[in-house]
Amino acid sequence: MKIRDTMLPVLGPQGGKEEINALQEVIESGWWGKGPKVAEFEEKFAEMVGHKYACAVTSASHGQDLVMKALDMKGIDVINPAISFIATAMIPLWNGFTSNIVDVQRDTLCIDPSDVDKYKKPNSEVMIAVNQAGVPCDYKALRKVFGGFILEDTAHSCYTPGAGQGGDAAVWSFQAVKTMPCGDGGMITSNDKQLIEKCKEMTWFGVSSTWSRSQGASGKPGYAWDYQVDLIGYKYYMIDIMAAICLEQMKKLPEHLKFRRHVQERYNNELHEILERPPHSETVQYYCPRLPKKIFNVAPDGSGHSSIGRDNLIDYLADKKIHTSVHFKPLYLYEPLKQNRKYDVCDSEWLKFITLPCHNRMKEEDIDYVIYWVNRWVEEEYL
Repeated sequence: MKIRDTMLPVLGPQGGKEEINALQEVIESGWWGKGPKVAEFEEKFAEMVGHKYACAVTSASHGQDLVMKALDMKGIDVINPAISFIATAMIPLWNGFTSNIVDVQRDTLCIDPSDVDKYKKPNSEVMIAVNQAGVPCDYKALRKVFGGFILEDTAHSCYTPGAGQGGDAAVWSFQAVKTMPCGDGGMITSNDKQLIEKCKEMTWFGVSSTWSRSQGASGKPGYAWDYQVDLIGYKYYMIDIMAAICLEQMKKLPEHLKFRRHVQERYNNELHEILERPPHSETVQYYCPRLPKKIFNVAPDGSGHSSIGRDNLIDYLADKKIHTSVHFKPLYLYEPLKQNRKYDVCDSEWLKFITLPCHNRMKEEDIDYVIYWVNRWVEEEYL
């Protein structure tokens, strides 16, 4: 098969004239900041995920940070899974907390309840549970071993059945490569009205939004400039430009996910059997099969050894203009997050998984192309 002229990205957003028209509407309205589109998006998104209340923010990371601040806790320990983007463990550090990183389950790569039970501390008051690649954590088992506040990281699981229902609050991501992107953005959802109202108040320095005051929320027509500040706040609010894109992406989400599941099905059916398939995902935020490292002797007398595995495949595919990734490097390997313990599952599994292209910009011939070159490498280089 002929090598492509351009790199096939591993992830990417897909938009069209609907998003362009929605942006034009906002631009022409004269209200570009937090306004009616954000309010509409919060209401519709909360309904979609089965929560009563929602707070739109600039990013999922800022959403998690706001929840941490709204809980108003001091000096606590926050439990995190070893496999996640680094933000999950950095956010507790922003708030003066400790990040307690525990191992994951082998099949799902989600946080392991038995490791939570083993390493939880007397001051472990919050857990960030990540639905890795859209696969839900075992929340029933987590509730049995942990009685604190569970923040469900649903960045990968927008539209996964039941997502957001396992924790006390959920934080969603609309970052550029997520299943419902707007460039960047996030949403906090919960059935806890007080929590969401506090988060909303903190999104703009403790000030109620200009839009709500312009609609008479201050109770003083003509006095939209007059506000009170009762708590320390930040600048984390979503703007209408972002919300307008999200509202259009939300309409397309079922069809977008249908195509991602199609890519997942083709990979499952057609990739070489040596690659271990990932667990089924309804959102397929990432497609991450696993390839065991193969070790072999390099001398006839058995002295010395060499190996071939995931990293070799990454290099090979890059030469064929296929961009891949790894989701994710374990958190405890980063200097600020080092832990003094062993991670039996994570240490063995993370060196195996590779993220293959899976997104809505792909065409059937792109899927064919990835399958062909992965299988060719396995047959010619690995076996």
